Amino acid sequence: MSETDNQPALHGAIVSMVSLAAGIASNHPRMGLCQLERLVGLSVPRHQIDAVIEIARHIRDEAREQLDSRFDEAWHELIAASTSAACSGSEEPASGDCCGADDTAAEAVQGDCCGSSTEPEEGEACCTPTPGGQPCC
Repeated sequence: MSETDNQPALHGAIVSMVSLAAGIASNHPRMGLCQLERLVGLSVPRHQIDAVIEIARHIRDEAREQLDSRFDEAWHELIAASTSAACSGSEEPASGDCCGADDTAAEAVQGDCCGSSTEPEEGEACCTPTPGGQPCC
């Protein structure tokens, strides 16, 4: 029992799975090896551990891809603004780029609801499944 609210504590296997997933998703340098040892010691089936690893890696990779896309978008906007200002001789970016670059090359990131501002359509999943078909939410 938890001393603060008289509720049963989480089972050690659940705590280890959450900790393992968080460590993988956050690129923690210890990589969750301690949690793996604990899960094996608790006789958690390998397929369940593999599912946790797959889901955590998927969430980590999806977050990295969205972050990279946002960075690339900001980079393209900065280059377009710099190129436009240099070509027009003004500080304000022109609506079109006189040097031939396409200002619309950087498209807005269209993500899913796991970290983006777009909401899923009715009946649509909150997030994309892992490549192995595991749901991540």
